[in-house]
Amino acid sequence: MVQMEQIPAKTILSPDLGGKWFGGNYNMNLYKGCCHGCIYCDSRSECYGVEEFDRVRVKKDALLLLERELRSKTKSGVVCMGAMSDPYNPFEREQMLTRGALALIHRYRFGAAFATKSDLAVRDMDLLCKISRHSPVVCKLTITAASDELSQKVEPNVCASSKRWAAVRAFSKAGLFTGVLLMPVLPFIEDSDENILGIIHLAQENGAHFIYPSFGVTLRDNQRAWFLERLEQVFPGSGLREQYIREFGNAYSCASPRAERLWTLFQKECQKAGILYQMKDIIRASRERVAVSQTSLFE
Repeated sequence: MVQMEQIPAKTILSPDLGGKWFGGNYNMNLYKGCCHGCIYCDSRSECYGVEEFDRVRVKKDALLLLERELRSKTKSGVVCMGAMSDPYNPFEREQMLTRGALALIHRYRFGAAFATKSDLAVRDMDLLCKISRHSPVVCKLTITAASDELSQKVEPNVCASSKRWAAVRAFSKAGLFTGVLLMPVLPFIEDSDENILGIIHLAQENGAHFIYPSFGVTLRDNQRAWFLERLEQVFPGSGLREQYIREFGNAYSCASPRAERLWTLFQKECQKAGILYQMKDIIRASRERVAVSQTSLFE
């Protein structure tokens, strides 16, 4: 097993979200840093204070801390993973911290919601199915490009979109509540009708229950500098760097100039496909599935 640097941690769970983000009540990051190399990552921003962001480290005694915290809670809830560091980074294959955490989440009757760009998550299908029988489970795969070619340009060190679609299909077939994080949609790169319609079509084809979008990207300090530099490298001669500077300057929120049209198109097509896209509807559906599952146990 690869020996990874351990960093000290006092806690693993942070009370957060108030149930507003996919029904989550707690946030959890077992790892620090990320090696995906995505050109747009907000977690690279200076405000988060993650030095050497591209180097993944593990939190010392993470599972011991997590068990202690779960055991001490007087009220269960949904534990969210993937806000700052992908729970299924390449090192998880050997480290198995996320799998260990899911086993504890199941033991103490909590729910789980994770966001990832890796098909490695399918490995933990058995635990996720067990959790789903007593608590909400929300499987979220970030997919922002319908084509593998484009996905591997903007997210160079993760599996191609097609492999993530296969994971969506596997989770859905297993009866897990599964969907797509369509964020960020990069202006002038991913904000075409063709890309958005392609994602909706593939979501329907692979059994996704929801798509949650953001038609734009946020850029600040370290993140902006990294992003603009990568535009030059990944799309040489395209003029994209100058286009971003001209269109957005130093703005934090960089909405696609086509956002309004895309939103109208997106809503119409999702409704036709029977795909949820409003947060309140996604949360309600995730909870209803638990109620149905629990009822079926006594039939």
